[in-house]
Amino acid sequence: MKSAVETLNPTRVRLTVEVPFEELKPSLDAAYKKINQQVTVPGFRKGKIPARVIDQRFGRGAVLEEAVNDALPKFYGQAVEEGKIDVLGQPEITEIEGVEQLVDGGDLKFTAEVDIRPEIELPDFASIEVEVDPIEVTDEDVDKSLEQLRERFSSVKAVERAAAEGDVVVVDLEAKVDGEVPEDGTATGVTYEIGSGRLLDGIDEAVIGLEAGGSKSFTTELKGGSAEGKDSEVTVTVTAVQEKELPALDDEFAQMASEFDTLDELKDDSRKRLARMKEFDQATQAQERVLDKLLELVDMPYPEKLLADEIQTRKHNLEHHQLPQMGIDMDAWLKLQEKTAEEFDAELEEQAKKGIKTQFVLDAIAAKEELGVSQEELTEHLLRRAAGSGLTPDQFAQQVVQGGQVPLLVGEVVRGKALASVVEAAKVLDTEGNVVDFADDEDEDEVSEAVETVEVEAAAEETEEA
Repeated sequence: MKSAVETLNPTRVRLTVEVPFEELKPSLDAAYKKINQQVTVPGFRKGKIPARVIDQRFGRGAVLEEAVNDALPKFYGQAVEEGKIDVLGQPEITEIEGVEQLVDGGDLKFTAEVDIRPEIELPDFASIEVEVDPIEVTDEDVDKSLEQLRERFSSVKAVERAAAEGDVVVVDLEAKVDGEVPEDGTATGVTYEIGSGRLLDGIDEAVIGLEAGGSKSFTTELKGGSAEGKDSEVTVTVTAVQEKELPALDDEFAQMASEFDTLDELKDDSRKRLARMKEFDQATQAQERVLDKLLELVDMPYPEKLLADEIQTRKHNLEHHQLPQMGIDMDAWLKLQEKTAEEFDAELEEQAKKGIKTQFVLDAIAAKEELGVSQEELTEHLLRRAAGSGLTPDQFAQQVVQGGQVPLLVGEVVRGKALASVVEAAKVLDTEGNVVDFADDEDEDEVSEAVETVEVEAAAEETEEA
């Protein structure tokens, strides 16, 4: 077999492959054997029909087609391997010559076009400099954390007075659209905390000052139901006003809400926990900003078909999966986003380009650094992904294996390690001018996890080539 590679552009090549008859004969013999097992000819036992009879009865074209279909993938694969081509997706066979001459000992020649990974020139990672937020836990941060904990242990009691900010009210609601109450336009016994913003716009102003039994109407846009998005005249009736009671912030509360005996111990633990969270946030912020800077420094052409497929995949997922779950269509979503269809398409293309570029650049780094994945690293990553999927580790692992997605997880881990290596080489400063060195952090494992397991764009997963 002889093959030649012609570069059509930086992301596409044409392969010309010539296969002598001697190398094709096994495929031709296999084609006759396969057809022999599938057909019946009077006077001949099944499987013992001579080749000339098959040609006469069924036509040589059927045999040649079977032989070529068997041979092309094999010789295409050999040509790719010999040419050391990093292909993307499936090839497009553009021309086949010599098929009719195969039985007479002729050679087969075919050409195929396929997208390839572009050559990527990586920058000096040490030249990358980014700024992140400092790790600073204030007394206000600790107080806020303790207040949130008190909220979890709060209780309510009924009061005979007008509702005020922070109270919990029980209300009945009736919505009218164009003077009519829709089928799902009423609700009774709804519990709502004033100021939480978890119900309808304008309801806070309506209920504040009302006592049990009081009603008020207001105009608002409905957030759900059959009349979602429409302006409605809503009448709210307060049936009960409840006052929240928070537990006292003392040693007794510490013992009730935690494993600590004193409030001071609880405060110290809260401060340490907040510091760990800020360390994790700082590491995540560092990798996001380093990645953005890295992508800015790399100039890369995009394979046209891959980019088009990625854009279409993202659009399809939004239209047929995400938006139906939200109960809205594309037009309603564009209205909510305050975007035109043209602006949306442009934004989608930029997101797709970033996803593809992220994958290619990190893959190039992984190849240069010869990064691999151990079984332990893969298992840890699988456990983290399972935790975010709502499945048990066993269920998630089974789903991954059955879906043939193990290489996908391996790719995620490798790219995470590639990004971690860039972060370690880059110069990271906090906004106060201090150098941030993750390798010296006393919580190194937790910080490394933040860097290595970040989701490097959903699109990077979706563009994993076949």
